[in-house]
Amino acid sequence: MNQINIQIPSLSENIRMIESFIDNAKEKFSLNEDIYGNIMIAVTEAVNNAIKHGNKNEKAKNVKLTLKIEDSSIKFVIEDEGIGFDYYNLPDPTSPENLDKPGGRGIFLMKNLSDEVVFEQEGKVVILEFFID
Repeated sequence: MNQINIQIPSLSENIRMIESFIDNAKEKFSLNEDIYGNIMIAVTEAVNNAIKHGNKNEKAKNVKLTLKIEDSSIKFVIEDEGIGFDYYNLPDPTSPENLDKPGGRGIFLMKNLSDEVVFEQEGKVVILEFFID
């Protein structure tokens, strides 16, 4: 199994480093354009959430991103140093009362763009899986 890690301080401008990391993975593992677009949006969204909500923009706290290539899938594991969150009780961004709210779509996007989304350690770890067969 191939595995690559990157760790960034919790600053929103570091999303550029994550984008480069994904671009490099696209080249290295010859990902097709469709899956690449989904990965780029879902993973940067997850890292953004880890920076903002998990680590509360505290630059002393890091976000770790691990990419794992398995036989038929590529997994991205995003870890923050926050306290976690209740991922069972999230507001539905598609319900009428939430349509005009600027936030709250990140996890919805991740679930729609990834083949599988798993939360671990009270939400401090998010695993996004994309099937590549």
